[in-house]
Amino acid sequence: MAGLTLDSGALIAADRNDPRLWLMIRAAADDGTPVTVPTVAIVQAWRGGTRSANLARLLAGCAVDALDARQARVGGELLGRTRTSDAVDAAVVVSAASRGDAILTTDPVDLRVLAASMPGTGPIIDLSAIR
Repeated sequence: MAGLTLDSGALIAADRNDPRLWLMIRAAADDGTPVTVPTVAIVQAWRGGTRSANLARLLAGCAVDALDARQARVGGELLGRTRTSDAVDAAVVVSAASRGDAILTTDPVDLRVLAASMPGTGPIIDLSAIR
C-alpha cells in the first residue's frame, strides 16, 4: 500500500482511544507507511480541549492534506457520478486517490461507492472489522 489516509471515523476512534486504531497506526509506522489526514476530516472530528488530546497526539505524526480548488472540483464531480452527498467522504477519497492510499474508516459503505468511481484509490479498510 502506498500510504494510509484516515477519514473522520478513524479520527473519532483515536479520540476514543480505540486500540484497533492505534494498532493500525503502529503497523503503519513499523512498515514506514505514511499516514495522511485530509483537513476536512479534522473539521468533522475535532472538538478541542482535553476531549481532543488523543486526536492531537495522532495528528502530530500524520501528514495533513489541505483540499485545493482542483481537488474540490474533482470531489464535486465524484459526488455527481455516484449520486452521493457527503462532501467530506468525497474529499477523503480524492485525497487518498492522489497518492494511491488505502483509507481507514469506521463507515466503509459510502466510501466504497465513492472509491469505486475514483481511479487510484487503494482499498477501504473497515476499522470496526479489525479484531
